[in-house]
Amino acid sequence: MSEAQIEPRKIRVFIADDHEMVRVGLRAMFQGTEIEVVGEAGTGEEAVDFLLSYDVDVAILDVRMPRGDGLNALGRIKLEKPNLPVLILSTFDNPSYVARAIAFGAQGYLLKSCTRDELLEAIRAAARGENIWTREELRRVAGGLATPRTQANIDIPLTQRESEVLRHLARGMTNKEIAYALKISYETVKEHVQHILKKIGVTDRTQAAVWAVKNGLV
Repeated sequence: MSEAQIEPRKIRVFIADDHEMVRVGLRAMFQGTEIEVVGEAGTGEEAVDFLLSYDVDVAILDVRMPRGDGLNALGRIKLEKPNLPVLILSTFDNPSYVARAIAFGAQGYLLKSCTRDELLEAIRAAARGENIWTREELRRVAGGLATPRTQANIDIPLTQRESEVLRHLARGMTNKEIAYALKISYETVKEHVQHILKKIGVTDRTQAAVWAVKNGLV
């Protein structure tokens, strides 16, 4: 068989998204390429069950899904299969989501507004074991990944309320949403966030989210 007749090896992809139309659209997008969808799920729980039971080359996870969101699923999957390439595909350009995706070991974070070519190239790169993080994305979270306090493993004396605020912040909630969830004022949340950043030695919410993931708060 000549070289021209050799077909490229299929890239076996798993998709988790709670919207069937998204999954249908992705399957259609992959037609005519070497990328083959070998499994699907509509919840985080189903994604974890499938990916821990079957081998794929790349997993694509949405963030907001019922019964376990994509980031929690990512964390659970990476504990069992640390070398499985995972891409997050989301509607939300949320710095805390990006931070958690990096901290949990995803290969990249793409928005659903990305082009077909961008997604295909990201899948191919992930299948080769490469990350697609940009320098800017990594810079945004660098402080949370390696603060002097974190490296020294010093116990940070966060109050119970500060820990609650940090957990909500790390899940991507705004100050207004945190205030509503904890039944405290917006101004009180702002004060807590300022104290948290100072105590853990980071400069912004994205880095705080990474710190929270690395220290087991979320």
